[in-house]
Amino acid sequence: MALATARTSRDRSLSPETSRDAGVEVERQLVVAGCRTVAGVDEVGRGAWAGPLTVCVAVVAGDDLEGFPAGVRDSKLLSPRQRERLFAPVAEHLCCHGIGHASAEECDRLGMGAAQRLAASRALEVLDVSPDGIIVDGPRDFTGRSGALSIVGADRRCAVVAAASILAKVTRDRLMIAAAETNPGYGFERNKGYASVEHRLAVARLGTTPIHRLTWSVSPVVSVGGAGLLAAS
Repeated sequence: MALATARTSRDRSLSPETSRDAGVEVERQLVVAGCRTVAGVDEVGRGAWAGPLTVCVAVVAGDDLEGFPAGVRDSKLLSPRQRERLFAPVAEHLCCHGIGHASAEECDRLGMGAAQRLAASRALEVLDVSPDGIIVDGPRDFTGRSGALSIVGADRRCAVVAAASILAKVTRDRLMIAAAETNPGYGFERNKGYASVEHRLAVARLGTTPIHRLTWSVSPVVSVGGAGLLAAS
């Protein structure tokens, strides 16, 4: 049986797909092909200025495909409260999951591609089982595992990848909320390290922190006026 192939582009526009839970069609094909366990892999934090890159590998047993909690979909389509509410039920449904991080310093030193591979390897290392099949969200595999399927939009199509996206997002958000306590003034509890206006103003005023990615194009602003953002000199 032919397995699902990757899409060539990511469509983030609203559609009927965004208003329903992720399915298990691809996972079911892998089980029919002989996989007893299927893993979904997703990352969060790739575009952030500060904080880690986080990868989650979520593993589901082949005979548990139909039991995902209601509401499991791409974490970007869920509110923070919805993601937090789903975290425990999702984790309990999986046979195991692993989460790995690449620090800001590692993202700077290694580059994003290598940092993704490092975080994925750390997530895979802590799994209780070695999955038979792997589905990776995105255009390319960063797990290094033979036979992994790379599918653009897998976090919307595949429940096990959506599960990984929820666990990764909640875990990283919690880390950034904690980082806000030791790095006050940047609004990390709100922006999670991404380039919000609040964050850019804080970098102009306070400089960077040890958890900032210094090779990123961090563009601070010194004020916000009616005409828009004024770039810092």
